[in-house]
Amino acid sequence: MEKEDARFQKLEQLHERRKQVVRLHLRGTGVMEIVALTGLSYPAVRGAIDLFARGGWSAIKPACRGRDKGDGRLLNAEQEASVRRTICDKRPEQLKMEFALWTRGAVMQFIEREFGVRLSIRATGEYLRRWGFTPQKPIKRAYEQRPEAVKQWIDNEYPAIARRAKDEGGEIHWGDETALVNTDVRGRSYAPRGKTPVTLAVGGTREKLSMISTVTNQGCASWMIIDGAFNHERLIEFLQALVRDGRRRRKKVFLILDNLGVHHCKPVKAWLADHRRDIEVFFLPSYSPELNPDERLNADLKQTIGSKVPVRTKAKLRAAADEHMQFIAANRKRVRAYFQDPIVKYAA
Repeated sequence: MEKEDARFQKLEQLHERRKQVVRLHLRGTGVMEIVALTGLSYPAVRGAIDLFARGGWSAIKPACRGRDKGDGRLLNAEQEASVRRTICDKRPEQLKMEFALWTRGAVMQFIEREFGVRLSIRATGEYLRRWGFTPQKPIKRAYEQRPEAVKQWIDNEYPAIARRAKDEGGEIHWGDETALVNTDVRGRSYAPRGKTPVTLAVGGTREKLSMISTVTNQGCASWMIIDGAFNHERLIEFLQALVRDGRRRRKKVFLILDNLGVHHCKPVKAWLADHRRDIEVFFLPSYSPELNPDERLNADLKQTIGSKVPVRTKAKLRAAADEHMQFIAANRKRVRAYFQDPIVKYAA
């Protein structure tokens, strides 16, 4: 009879086999008879009986195999913590490294430079996995952006605006402008591997429209599509529409915009000064479009229009944009979802 090799059994199986051996032993069965009945080797049977004799039932539970947790690691706990903090707080370029992102190669090079420990790419990846780090597509952020200004906005400036809006019975609108063109095809198309799909270009003139819009965390969306240049006259026209809607609902408009030049021009400042009771405008930190929830509306609109068959005329482009904007405006839940993006959730 071929004997079972306990070394290749799962721990649960081995534990059950040892319990079987001990039960037979307690009934008075001899060792060689247990070997014949169980198919285990003599050392395995004898070992289980001896373990039971020394420590009882708890002693026969097999210990975990392999090396102890942490055994053989080249970085100690303090060094690991230092690397994790660095990845979270710094970019490679800030440490004068020739990497744009924290890749495994960048982390490997940093560890060797700081601690003199050379790891392989695979070992570096294992450390990252163990720390709970995963490869992710980074958020694009302007080089000129000042992190301290962003922190000041999130921690102090915006909460102050929110408190004022609540105290004065107002409503916070997040505004932004975007361009719509009839040649912007977005998304991916399935095709056989190695055969890149071709999109037919739109013939004739490239048509372009502009749109200014606002969203609120209550799910409201307002917009105006513009044929031609976006200037202070068009901006004031849109602001007038916001004020009319605010008066109808008896709510003052607290409008948050980016730092586009037209937002700061003299005619707009003068108009806002004359209508301060109905509307006030505040500005995001410079080079920080990711902080604006209305950017999500723009992405939603462009994705929808770009995934359809390209239109050939400006009228059809306007109709397509207006149709989707009406769909968005009628779907408050969709608008509120823009504010669930982790980057803008502070405004939710």
